[in-house]
Amino acid sequence: MRKILAVSLISISTLVSCKDEKKDVTTEVKQDMPEQMIPEKTPEFKNKAHELVYKMTQKVGDYGKLMNKKDVVYTYTYQTPDGKTDVTTEKYMFNGELSYGMYTKHERSLADMKGIIEQGYDGSEYWLKHEGEVITDTNALKRVAFNRPTNFYWFTMMQKLMDPGLNYEYIKEQTVGDTQYDVVKVTFDSEDGKPKDIYQLYINKDTKLVDQFLFTVMDFGKSDPLLMELDYENIDGVLLPTKRKYKASNWDAEVTDKPWILVNWTNIKFNNGLERADFSK
Repeated sequence: MRKILAVSLISISTLVSCKDEKKDVTTEVKQDMPEQMIPEKTPEFKNKAHELVYKMTQKVGDYGKLMNKKDVVYTYTYQTPDGKTDVTTEKYMFNGELSYGMYTKHERSLADMKGIIEQGYDGSEYWLKHEGEVITDTNALKRVAFNRPTNFYWFTMMQKLMDPGLNYEYIKEQTVGDTQYDVVKVTFDSEDGKPKDIYQLYINKDTKLVDQFLFTVMDFGKSDPLLMELDYENIDGVLLPTKRKYKASNWDAEVTDKPWILVNWTNIKFNNGLERADFSK
């Protein structure tokens, strides 16, 4: 049986490069989220699709469970069909969404720099170091401003599908191979009037997990979907899609004959005692 998860496009890292060019590197201040703000009661469901997504988060472990874990450290490996690979040690604090990445291999991200690259988000600033030296190049920092929140989001995506400002629509039942799915469309409220991404989740009727999903990248005018397939692993009571692969598809989740882009998370450890200082440059 296929298991699942997903995110990014044309080469999530290729898209990363594109999106980097569009994002301003300005100081962003995010308020820490007190644990009491994490809802503990069953929400009032907007519709059937909303309820299905909620039940999925209860199966994998909701954001409250991540908050209780405090932080995570893991190894992130990203490989494109041409064999180019990025390998990073990722560190996150869930309260405040702080993020750090140390690149020991970066054949796709900032490939022109040789040696160790560190990048982080400390709650107010994105920063970059190369071999211990602070880098202030605007274009390089744009990459950081994309990578840090993007990598954090992909790790927490299943939990964050219950964030405020999301809209849920039940599309249909669909059988893929021998597996029956409830297909749910998730969209995001737009504050600037611009089109937002669409996620089409394939929720396994038996396991309640998202085995695969379709997604767009509207920031780059990419309205044709990519298909992400996921394999889950139980890490300290949380089901994480530690093995992922994606490529172009259509809205019926039919894949092309193009090769897959591969993403793996390994050596995952929660509750490492990280502090805010660990995310400062």
